[in-house]
Amino acid sequence: MSAATLRQLEYLLAVVETGSITDAAAHLRVSQPTLSQQLKSLERTVGTSLLERTPRGAHLTPAGRAFLPGARHALSGAERATGAARAVAGMVHGELHLAAVLSVALGVLPSVLAAWHRQHPHIDVVLHEYANLDSFARAMTDATADVAIGPLPEGWDGPHHPLGAEEFVALAPPGDPLAKRKTVRLAELSDRRWVQYGSSHGLAQSVEQLCAEAGFTPHAAIRSTQTAAVPRLVAAGLGVALVPANILTPDFPGTVLRLTPRRRRPLAVFTRTAPHPLIAEFVTTARHHACLMPEHLAGQLS
Repeated sequence: MSAATLRQLEYLLAVVETGSITDAAAHLRVSQPTLSQQLKSLERTVGTSLLERTPRGAHLTPAGRAFLPGARHALSGAERATGAARAVAGMVHGELHLAAVLSVALGVLPSVLAAWHRQHPHIDVVLHEYANLDSFARAMTDATADVAIGPLPEGWDGPHHPLGAEEFVALAPPGDPLAKRKTVRLAELSDRRWVQYGSSHGLAQSVEQLCAEAGFTPHAAIRSTQTAAVPRLVAAGLGVALVPANILTPDFPGTVLRLTPRRRRPLAVFTRTAPHPLIAEFVTTARHHACLMPEHLAGQLS
């Protein structure tokens, strides 16, 4: 049985993106008859119509919609394979896809990426950021990313290296009675109004678990899906919060309190299989340059 070619998949995606065969042909710089012939050949290979052709354009059929994700994945995989081969051949330009949870992207990655670009100025990094831990794990299993930094997915059996742990701290608004203190027990915040992460956010799960261990469920006066927004909402007086220390900037005007006992979330850098030399070098860079505690908080939280 013949298989669809990458060119045919590229042609189909061009039609989907432009909305018409005419515009797709112009975009691809091929003749319209050539494009139409390749699309018909693709449909014969698949065994059903993928496009509905109308005077107003071309649209995916139900079968076409089912076919599209696999087509995108195949093209992406081909591009990545080409990039890897060129890197092995010694080409100076390339691209690395990195998955990270949002707290890591905000607080840990800047120092890692700065070091990486000093060492490899022509190897671009495409950063895929995730709030949801399931989506973060899928970025690796479905080959969206080459390497990932964040909590190690449960049952992960691929290569992985510990980076350390991000520490959770409590935040209180400016002028709060807690402002005179440096530490707090989590249970002391049980009757407070909380600024909490959205229910689908990975940090919401971590915060709720820590509060449950302290014997209470936080009263979320407001929820945000944006990692960086929570400290700002606390600063506006909307409640207390629990956040990874590494997301805090020096200009946070509220109070930062160390938890007693301390609470941390382990982080790792991991890959699917024995990594390509370029990816292995990135892993080494991450292990050497990951900054898990901001300098402006290191003394206070030591």
